Amino acid sequence: MSLTAKNKDTIKSFWAKAATKAEEIGTDALSRMLVVYPQTKTYFSHWKDLSPGSAPVRKHGKTVMSGVAEAVSKIDDLTNGLLTLSELHAFQLRVDPANFKILSHNLLVVLAIQFPDDFTPEVHVAMDKFLSALALALSEKYR
Repeated sequence: MSLTAKNKDTIKSFWAKAATKAEEIGTDALSRMLVVYPQTKTYFSHWKDLSPGSAPVRKHGKTVMSGVAEAVSKIDDLTNGLLTLSELHAFQLRVDPANFKILSHNLLVVLAIQFPDDFTPEVHVAMDKFLSALALALSEKYR
């Protein structure tokens, strides 16, 4: 599933609005993931507090959203643009790539909640395709 020029324009436009709440979005999406998909907690067992909105969750939520921002800026070549992040997650963190899809789903939920007027069906489709492409790019080094 490739991103069309229109998808890319839609993503960049929507991201310009969403970026203003990036930390909040990241915190909420990661908090939801840890509650709804408790198996994802295994990657964060070194954190003292895994509760929604805790300091480590906020910090990593911000990190995740920095990665999303980087992906938006490299939208024309996600695979090469995110190679370093792919290597980090594959070789050092050893994150199961299925978790990228789980987090993507939670990001979509939070974006829809945070931006009810802006999260139109067109934006939903574009962001879903983008986050799927992002998850695939992050999975590149697992092959």
